[in-house]
Amino acid sequence: MEEFAAVSGISRPTVSKYFNDPDSVRRTTREKIEKALERYEYRPNIYAINQNRKLTKNVGIVVPFLADPFFSEIARQIEQRCVQAGFRPTLFSSYGVPSVEVDILEALRSIKPAGVLLAPLGRASDRSAIESFCADIPTVLFDSNLEGMGEAFVGSDNFSFVSQTVEYLCRSGDAPCFFEMATPANPNANKRRLAYLEMAERLGFEPHVVKIEGEGWAFEEIGQRGALKILSEGGFPSDTILCSNDRLAIGLLSACYEKGLRVGRGDGCALRVASNDDHPFSRFTCPSLTTAAHDYEAVSSRSVERLGELVEAGGRFSSRSEELFPARLVLRESA
Repeated sequence: MEEFAAVSGISRPTVSKYFNDPDSVRRTTREKIEKALERYEYRPNIYAINQNRKLTKNVGIVVPFLADPFFSEIARQIEQRCVQAGFRPTLFSSYGVPSVEVDILEALRSIKPAGVLLAPLGRASDRSAIESFCADIPTVLFDSNLEGMGEAFVGSDNFSFVSQTVEYLCRSGDAPCFFEMATPANPNANKRRLAYLEMAERLGFEPHVVKIEGEGWAFEEIGQRGALKILSEGGFPSDTILCSNDRLAIGLLSACYEKGLRVGRGDGCALRVASNDDHPFSRFTCPSLTTAAHDYEAVSSRSVERLGELVEAGGRFSSRSEELFPARLVLRESA
C-alpha cells in the first residue's frame, strides 16, 4: 500500500481510508484513487490487512463433506447470509478426514477470523484439537453437536425427523424396520436410531435395526451393496423400511430396482421406503422419496445470526446455547 501511495501521489492514510470505506473520501479523491488502481493494477491483500486489525471480517465455514449435496446446500445458504451480514466467508471441507479437519482449523487461526461456523465430523473428530480451537476462536457449531464445545450450537431436531416418519408409517401400514450403517459417518445417525427405538416403545411395535457394513461417505454405494445382500438372503424383517438418511435410501432404491422389486403404496408394490433429510435429489428418485426435511433456511440463518451476536459480544457468551429446529414430513411416492 505504501508503494501504491507513492506512485499514485496519494497519502497512505487516505488510501487506507478508501479501502475501508470508498464513500469516506471526497469524490475527486476517490476518482483519482480508482484511476490509479486501474493503471497500476493494485489489489489490497485482505488477509495481510487483517493481521493489523483487532477485529477482522473474515469468517470460516467448515463442513465435513462438501461433495454431499446436503452440506453443499446448507453451506451455500450460510455463505450467502455471511456476505449479507458484511462478513468475508471462506468455505472449507474436511472430506471426512480428521487430520484434514485439524489442518483446516490451524489454517483458520492464521487468517484471524472474526468467527467460525463449524460442522464437525463428530465421533471421528480430534476432540482436543477442536476444544483448543474453540477456546481461542469464537465458534458456533452447526449440524453436528460436540457437547460443551463452541459458544453455541444450531441444528435440526433428530427426534422430530424420526418421530414423524415412524408415526406416519405405522398409521398407514406396517411398522418400519430401521436401515443404517454399522459405523455411521455422521453422529446424527445415532440420535436417529435412538429416536426410532423410543418410538417403537411408545407405539408398541417390535423394533428391528438392520445394520449394514461400510465406512466413509459413499452412502449410496454402501446402501445399495448392503440392501442387495439383505434382499438376496431373505429380505428385510418388514415390508416398510425407514432409512437413517436419504443417501442410504437412494442406494436401497437402486438395489430394489436391480432385484425387480417395486417400491411404493400402489398395487404390485413390495416395499415402502422412507427416510430423513430431504436430500436435494430426493424429489427426483424413482419413485420420489418420502422423507423428513431439514429446515435449511432456519438452521443457516440462525447459525449466522448467532455468529454475528457472538462477534458483537466480544467472542464469548455468558453460557453455551443449543437450538434445534424441527423437521417437516414430506410425503412422496415411495411411501
